[in-house]
Amino acid sequence: MISNHHKFQIFSGRSTRYLAERIAKALDSELGQSQVTDFSDGEFQPAFNESVRGNTVFIVQSTFPPVANLFELLLMIDAARRASAYKVIAVIPYFGWARQDRKDRPRVSIGAKMVANLLAAAGCDRVMTMDLHADQIQGFFDFPVDHIYASSVFLPYARNLKLDNLSVAAPDMGSAKRVNAYARLLECPMIICHKSREKANVVGSVTAIGDVEGRNILILDDMVDTAGTVCKAADMLLDKGAVSVRVMATHPVLSGTAYDRIARSCLEEVIVTDTIPLCNDPNIDTGKIKVLSVAELFADIIQKVYHYQSISTNFL
Repeated sequence: MISNHHKFQIFSGRSTRYLAERIAKALDSELGQSQVTDFSDGEFQPAFNESVRGNTVFIVQSTFPPVANLFELLLMIDAARRASAYKVIAVIPYFGWARQDRKDRPRVSIGAKMVANLLAAAGCDRVMTMDLHADQIQGFFDFPVDHIYASSVFLPYARNLKLDNLSVAAPDMGSAKRVNAYARLLECPMIICHKSREKANVVGSVTAIGDVEGRNILILDDMVDTAGTVCKAADMLLDKGAVSVRVMATHPVLSGTAYDRIARSCLEEVIVTDTIPLCNDPNIDTGKIKVLSVAELFADIIQKVYHYQSISTNFL
């Protein structure tokens, strides 16, 4: 049980309660009592059902769509601050709007920076998140950000596959740094896929740089959204002589027809984490999707941060 001068409490927003419960269990703690009142016009108001005065409060909520998930987190932070919490720490396993990290064309927003500003305005003291779409988003905050890597759960799984002639592949140039680290730790070659986009969420063509023939390939990315890129890359890699293709992606965004696309694809397996819940529709085929939990990893980081211990050993 965690103990400190300032009492520890962990709460959850509605969309990520399943993960918050696992984190609390890993900490040998109870999830704090909170509720959300919904009004008929769509407005809602979160409230804590127990005192947080003088306590260190961790609030777990991924900010995947709809935008209400982000706003619920902001309201919970504000409620904790107004209830005199000592510290309010947002645990955001999936940080939404992270793809809007720069102006990639004229007259567009930088959504990731705006979200950082909103968290600060709400009264957040610290953020914990996992596998940001771009590492430099940490610089958008003027308070500490604990950027956790899913490699702690992915690497053991990859090793346990015991695949001969393993290669790791970056689905685009932006993933090259992350994939290079995996290649070093798994002691295997690296492949870089180069893609061109026709428009947002629509991939035009994919080509590969590196030795593909006879290899079992593991494509690594921070998220799978429409699954268009990874499915097209898998087809291309198999056409070039790959033996098998798997995907490891931290965040299963899986929008649009992603589930159906994965089910019909030539992919052997898509390995993701539980930062975002899978669709629970029984008519959706999730047979190729393997979910690894990051609850114990977040619990370990939370405990270390609470006790002012170093977390550098948790980084890739």
